[in-house]
This record gives sequence, structure tokens and C-alpha cells, in this order.
Amino acid sequence: MADQKKDIPLTYKGHPLRRKDNLIYYGSMADKYIIALQILSSEKEGDLDVATKVSVQLQLTDPDLKSRDRVVKKSEKQNLYDAMDVGAVWLERALAGK
Repeated sequence: MADQKKDIPLTYKGHPLRRKDNLIYYGSMADKYIIALQILSSEKEGDLDVATKVSVQLQLTDPDLKSRDRVVKKSEKQNLYDAMDVGAVWLERALAGK
């Protein structure tokens, strides 16, 4: 049963989320754009690490571009909630072609 849970991807507002250490990717690599969230700093609150500085980048998924050329927009936010909120708006607008 634990293996079945592992197969279900985590999603937010209909787009997949993937995490690797302090990097969170929001969106699908099959789409033209994704959001890359990098946790730059965090602090302990009880037993949890809470992000206090998060970099948000709207990136193209084109594998032929250099990593610095993929970045379309970027910003820094003071917590993960604000970063996800901005990232979700950027991704929806970019995928809609606005």
C-alpha cells in the first residue's frame, strides 16, 4: 500500500510538484514553461524548517538553451506561500500565452 501512495504525484492547482533538496519544480517539463523555486534560507520553528527567503523563476523548458537563457522572470519572496502564489500566477499566464 505504501508503494501505491508513492505513484501518486503531488500537485498544486493542477500542476505537478517535484522537490530535490532545496529546489522545488512546479509544472510539467512537457509544457513550454515551469516554475523553479529555490529555498535560499530557512529557520527552525519547533521541529520544522520554515523557508524565510525563496527565489522564484519562470523558466523555459527548452533543453537546447543554456540555463541562464531559460529564465524569463525572477523574484525573491519572504516565504514559500508567497513564492508559490506568485509562481502559480506566472505559470498560468505563461501557459495561456498572456
